[in-house]
Amino acid sequence: MKYILILMFAWVLNGCAIFGAPTELDDTKGWSAERIYQEGEAKMRDRDYEKAIGYFQKLESRFPHGRYATQAQLEIAYAYFKKQEPVLAVAAAERFIKLHPNHSNVDYAYYLKGLAIFNERGIIEKFTKQQISDRDPRALRDSFATFKDLVTRYPNSRYTKDSMQRMVYLANSLAEHELHVARYYMKRQAYVAAVNRTKYVVEYYPQSPSVEEALVIMISAYDLLGMEDLKTDTLRVFQTNYPNSPMLGKGVPNDERIWWKFWESLY
Repeated sequence: MKYILILMFAWVLNGCAIFGAPTELDDTKGWSAERIYQEGEAKMRDRDYEKAIGYFQKLESRFPHGRYATQAQLEIAYAYFKKQEPVLAVAAAERFIKLHPNHSNVDYAYYLKGLAIFNERGIIEKFTKQQISDRDPRALRDSFATFKDLVTRYPNSRYTKDSMQRMVYLANSLAEHELHVARYYMKRQAYVAAVNRTKYVVEYYPQSPSVEEALVIMISAYDLLGMEDLKTDTLRVFQTNYPNSPMLGKGVPNDERIWWKFWESLY
């Protein structure tokens, strides 16, 4: 009898190992949608975003068609954003936009998506603390496009003004990124490629402070390529738009072939 009891006890233990740990008790059992939402909000205030997300997910699963479930979807996106998980924040925001395109707070979903994309960085970028203009421009363009969607669709939104300011910053950063590449091409003597990059800056970011340097690099590249007509035309544009530029003052090297190097030393 003793051995039978031991064998049964071993079987029970083995069964636990097979089927895993006992199911965690659900403290929200029997709760109303409002109570679950309030508990999730409380966790948000406590900055316990992981538990807040858990409550909001249970709410949406248990009461999928109520107003609290709709708000919970938006809260999940914000919680992921605060938790610094931008990929999940973007996914949650996009889901909300798709499910509720006419919701009164859908503008906030666009805004949150734009912020999350903007803050999305890889491990190397976080470790090296790269300047934003040195980063992969894809995320910057996606963020710009999202803010542009918000501004275009909801011009009277409370988030429009801030979104427009961020668009200016992003445009300037993207222009600076193009210049960063153009400088690299100049150093590698890839002058046609450098011209293409600077043309892109002038065409797509005409209000950016980077246009001035873009024209200088373009002039130097045309000079090195022996394209005198294009060089003269670009120089005329430069003199007309930037008559007080340091590049037109005293101390500028006579050898125009090193203009772009001199320009770097001004900053």
